[in-house]
Amino acid sequence: MSPIHHRAAVLTVSDLGSRGERVDTAGPAVASMLAEAGFEVAERALLPDEPEQIAALLRGWADEGSIALAVTVGGTGMAPRDRTPEATFAVIDYRVPGMEEAMRAASLAVVPTAMLSRAVCGVRGQTLIVNLPGSERGARENLSVLLPVLDHACSSLRGDAEESASTHRRLQEQS
Repeated sequence: MSPIHHRAAVLTVSDLGSRGERVDTAGPAVASMLAEAGFEVAERALLPDEPEQIAALLRGWADEGSIALAVTVGGTGMAPRDRTPEATFAVIDYRVPGMEEAMRAASLAVVPTAMLSRAVCGVRGQTLIVNLPGSERGARENLSVLLPVLDHACSSLRGDAEESASTHRRLQEQS
């Protein structure tokens, strides 16, 4: 395990999960992957597909100030209740489209339905917010694409120039 540099929060968005009708495996898998990558998973939550509730929690995590990375799991497809991207748009200051594009491109190599993903990545204050799919496999695959840059992104947002430069150099050496 890497040394902990940043605090993270994981929100699973699922009507069935919030009613206890489905076991959430994707949220715990994402939390585990983040912990293995050196993030302290400080917050976990499970909410129904209600954009106002999702937005309120994301706002709270970002505005509280200690959460560098907020990851949502679920609600990114085209079903009528899939509204996590809209909730994310309501709270972010700006998007990070390269992250969105990278996830979709990698997923498209695995499954053609990846082009239907509406996942959003963006920033509120000093918090990076990332939407992942609700399936454990999809969440793992998409998070794997982003993991190599998450520490650097969070360090940049937090104004840690020394850590950000060090991470950038390490990533350049690895490629």
